[in-house]
Amino acid sequence: MRPGGVRMSLGTRRRARGRRADLPVSSEISVTSLVDVAFTLLVIFIITAPIMQGGIEVSIPKADVQPLTSQDSPFFITVTADGTIYMEETPVTAEDLQSGLGQLLGGGAIERVYIRGDSLAPFGPVVRAMSSAQNSGINWSIVAEPYRGN
Repeated sequence: MRPGGVRMSLGTRRRARGRRADLPVSSEISVTSLVDVAFTLLVIFIITAPIMQGGIEVSIPKADVQPLTSQDSPFFITVTADGTIYMEETPVTAEDLQSGLGQLLGGGAIERVYIRGDSLAPFGPVVRAMSSAQNSGINWSIVAEPYRGN
């Protein structure tokens, strides 16, 4: 008997150990939950990847062009199908574009501007964007998708 009047039976301990010994030992790892989590994350990334790209949605015309070399942070001027001009993601007027490009060049923030015009955009706003870039003295390029056809 233990102090305090509590009795311990050695048989109870042995039976508890015996029950554990009766359980089958499994050395397999259940990966079902791991696979479920991996597929869930894959679906989330597939859905959110196009959203994370950002920018103004335009249908860029196709041409016989070479791919652009990578630049750390390219600066885009975008002309949408309705003729709206954007500097990055901010809508601007033709006058604001001219003064904004001058400020960017003066600040030394960018070396080249990429002009993206929607394939259905009116020609006038695209030409205004090109002339604003030319008049400000900044280097510029037109963006087109590589043409893969006969």
